[in-house]
Formats: sequence, C-alpha cells, structure tokens
Amino acid sequence: MSFNSIAFLLFFPIVCVCYFAIPAKHVKSRNLLLLVASYYFYMNWEPVYAILLMTSTIVSYSAALGIEHFREENKKKLCLVSGVVLNLSILFLFKYFNFFASNIALALHSCGLGIDIPSFSLLLPIGISFYTFQLLGYTIDVYRGTVNAERNFFTFALFASFFPQLVAGPIERSKNLLPQFKSQHRFDYEGVMAGLRLMVWGYFMKLVLADRCGIYVDAIFNHVDKHNGGSFLVASLLFPFQIYGDFAGYSLIAIGAARILGFRLMENFRRPYFSSSVGEFWRRWHISLSSWFKDYVYIPLGGNRVGVVRQYFNLMVTFVVSGIWHGANWTFVCWGCLHGALLCIEKALGIGRQSYSGMRKFFHGVLTFVLVSFAWILFRANTMCDAKTIIGGIFTNMGTPKPEFATFFAIGLSMIVLLCKEFSEEYNWEIRVAESRHWLVRHLYLSVMIAFIMLFGVLGGDQFIYFQF
Repeated sequence: MSFNSIAFLLFFPIVCVCYFAIPAKHVKSRNLLLLVASYYFYMNWEPVYAILLMTSTIVSYSAALGIEHFREENKKKLCLVSGVVLNLSILFLFKYFNFFASNIALALHSCGLGIDIPSFSLLLPIGISFYTFQLLGYTIDVYRGTVNAERNFFTFALFASFFPQLVAGPIERSKNLLPQFKSQHRFDYEGVMAGLRLMVWGYFMKLVLADRCGIYVDAIFNHVDKHNGGSFLVASLLFPFQIYGDFAGYSLIAIGAARILGFRLMENFRRPYFSSSVGEFWRRWHISLSSWFKDYVYIPLGGNRVGVVRQYFNLMVTFVVSGIWHGANWTFVCWGCLHGALLCIEKALGIGRQSYSGMRKFFHGVLTFVLVSFAWILFRANTMCDAKTIIGGIFTNMGTPKPEFATFFAIGLSMIVLLCKEFSEEYNWEIRVAESRHWLVRHLYLSVMIAFIMLFGVLGGDQFIYFQF
C-alpha cells in the first residue's frame, strides 16, 4: 500500500478513528492496533514480506535481550555479532547476492575459469534496507548501553514496523521512537492540523513536482539511445528535483501521518539544495541515513580522531557503503565513490569550515548544486554504459531538447511554489502561510494546495523512488 494510493487514503483515516476511539490510557491496546495496521499496510505489497520483517524483528529482539542478560563481554559481543550478521545476511541474500555472484563469475571467466555461480530469482522486499538499518542501530545502541533492551515484544515489533516510516524512513533511533510507544497520546487538534499540513505539502512534492519531473526524466534516462545532449542536460537538471520531491515528499507524509497519531519522527530533509558545500548537503539530505552512517560506520572507523590519510579512507569507506546500501548496481557504487572523493577534496581545501555570505555563498551554492546534480546522473542511470552516454552527450552531442509544454508548465509552477516556501524558511521571511496565526488563512492554504494537487498532480502515478532500496 503506497501513500499515493486510494487504498491508503481510505486506510489511514480508519486507523486514526479506531486509534483515538480507544481511550488514551489503554496504551497496549492502541499499540496492538497500530501493530496490526502496520503489518496489514506492509502485506498489501506482498504477504510473504511480513515473514522477513518478523524474522529480523525476532533476531534483533533476541540479540538485545542476550546483550543485557550476559555479563561477560565476549558473550555480549557474540549476541551483537549474531544479530548484526543474521540481519545483514537476510539483506545480502535478497538484495546483493545476484549482483556479487554475477560479478565474481565475470571475473573468473576473464581469468579463464569457466565457473558458473547460481543466481536466485528473489523478489526484493519493499523497504528492507530501511528497517534492517533501524534494527541494526537498535542492537548496537543496546550493546553500547545508550538504550535499554525493550522487554515487551509487541512494543518492539511495532518499533520495527511502524507503518508511516516503515517503507522509506526516516530511519528512526530507538531512543527517540521506542519511548513514544509507552506514552499516552491524546487527540490534539493543533497536532492533527500540523500533521495534515505536512502531509499535504508532501503530496504536493510527490504528485506535482516529482511525478511531473519524472515524466520527462524517465523518458530520457530509459531510452538514452533516442535522445541528444540537450535532452540529457535538461533531464539531468530535473532529476535532482524529482528525487528531492519524491523522497522528501514521502518523508513529510510519514512525519505528518505520525504527527496526527501523536508521534514525533525526526526531520529527514532540511532544504538540501541551499547547501554551500557537499558536506553541508549531506547534513541536510536524508538526515536519518547520513547521521546513521556517521554514528555507526564513520565514527567507529576512527572518524576525525585519526590522521589525515586515515580520515580520507574513513570517508571513502563510508560513502562506498552508502552507495552499496542504495542498490546492487555499479552506478550506485560509483555514485558513492564520487561523493566520498568530493568530501575528501573539500576537507583538503578547507571548504565548508566557515560560513559564506553574499556572492561567495551564491557561487558555492551553485557549484555544489552542479556537482551534486552531476553525481545524480550516476545514481539515476540504469547502467554505467548509459551514464557514460549521457555524460558524453552533454559535452559532445548538444542538441535541442524537446519538452512537452503541459509537463513543463506544471513543473515550472511547482518549482516557483517550492522556491517561495523554501526561501521563506531558509531566510526566515515572514510569509509562512501554512503556519499563520489565523485559522482561516491556514485552512485556505490547505484548500488551495489540495486544489493545486488535484489540478496539476499525477494522480495514481509512480511508486516512490526509494521503495526500491
């Protein structure tokens, strides 16, 4: 069940009504309702997915209890390693086995060894990377002693499967989300309206901005042999807004839906294209994942506490792993390597250590957007050959793009709306209509945005991009 489906628009209000119909003091009953709703939500894609989700939940729950039960450090480590390895093994089997098997077989064939490695035709479970990393973070936190192991299995199962953020994040930390399942959440009109505003803005970003951009971008990137450099350039400039609208839109809908129910999820995007460096971009983009890699990969490797060369190594490893996390394709690996290299260059040049203003800020902002957009080509391309064709075409085969007027008219309007809102938030301009003190203005904003979505949105359009991860 996707957020941009009629089924969800029926499902979510029913869940809300049933949830608030249960008295706030009956926390366990409410949690049981949310747990059933979450599994129903997830099983709407493929019922068998629920088996994997429950398996990862049991593994992490047991590992955490084992870590707290044993006093000997070697036994604690055994529980930690067992939980991490089992969860990563499930992720590897379904997401990466065929990729590594095919590349190993290709390497062996190039060495004259005709060894065939069998492959499996396995359907990639929706959101497996997201909930796996959330559970890994929990297990590591219990081992570090920053959180206590959750004893109530049903509460923990809800933490692992909470439907607003189950499929594509934010990747929540246990110290933030788990305690909220033990609190009484009373119906709060202002909270409901705040959540609804977030959801409406998220739907605008997905259905209008992302899906309209996607019509043109997908037509170009999926048929690179039929287009020229001009079309490649336009598509490469639109894809950053497509993926931003798509992923940030999902996050806002998730955060808004949780807010309506009384839960607070972490911020996942903070106007990333206003960044003045690639390092700042990663502090604003997919914050839950970038902070996860910082806390559980970069810092354990030594972070900035080691020599300069080792710091560069740590950055490269972190971003190569980040690239692999996104998908089993060399395009993602190269995308991660490129971002790692850019961050190493920035560190060597001292870029991002001070704030910029005026023309310097504008110049650094434009340069950062160009570099990030160039890297997005690798992310979006279906193969490395396609990426090479697109990049080569932009620089050597420039021609006239052939945009569709209706599509670009809707894209232009949505970008104007997006820029107005984000400029006002970035620079604290007093034009925040959505948060106006006057209830009439707030309700008028909602009505106008819903009408705008109905008029220009691609209703019943594509799935969210990050579902594939």
